[in-house]
Amino acid sequence: MDYRKGSIGRIFAVRIDHGEDVLAELSGLAVKEEIRSAFFIMLGAMGSADLVTGPKDKVVPPTTVWSKFDDAREILGAGDIFWENAAPKIHLHGAAGNSMGITMGCIRKAAQAFMVLEVFIVEMDIAARRVFNEKIGFSPMTFE
Repeated sequence: MDYRKGSIGRIFAVRIDHGEDVLAELSGLAVKEEIRSAFFIMLGAMGSADLVTGPKDKVVPPTTVWSKFDDAREILGAGDIFWENAAPKIHLHGAAGNSMGITMGCIRKAAQAFMVLEVFIVEMDIAARRVFNEKIGFSPMTFE
C-alpha cells in the first residue's frame, strides 16, 4: 500500500448533454481547467458504452472481457482523473441498468450520454499520475 494525504481543491458541477461523448467531455474539461488529480461521482443515463466487465481468468496481467450496450440505461458511476503521457486519463466504473438487467464494469471506450448525465468532480491537491506497469498490464495511480 502507498498513500498521500491532501486536501480538497476546486469542485465542479458538470452536465453532459444528450449524445455527447462522456469520456471526451471529461477529458476536455480536465485539459481546459487543468484538473490534474480528482475524483468524481456521476448519475444520469447513457445511451451506449463499451466497458470491461472483468478479467477472463484470475491471472495477472489479466485478459479483459469486453461488453457493450447501445440502449438507454440509467447509470451510477464513480471515477478519478489523473494524467498519463501528458493527457488526462479518466478511470470510470459504473453500473448501468434498465428493466432488462444491470451491467457493471470499467467504462473505457465509447460512452454516449442519454438525455443528461450529472457529474460532480472534486479536485485534490495530491500529486499523482498514471504510469503503465507492464507486470500488471495497466496504469495504476502513482504518487510523485
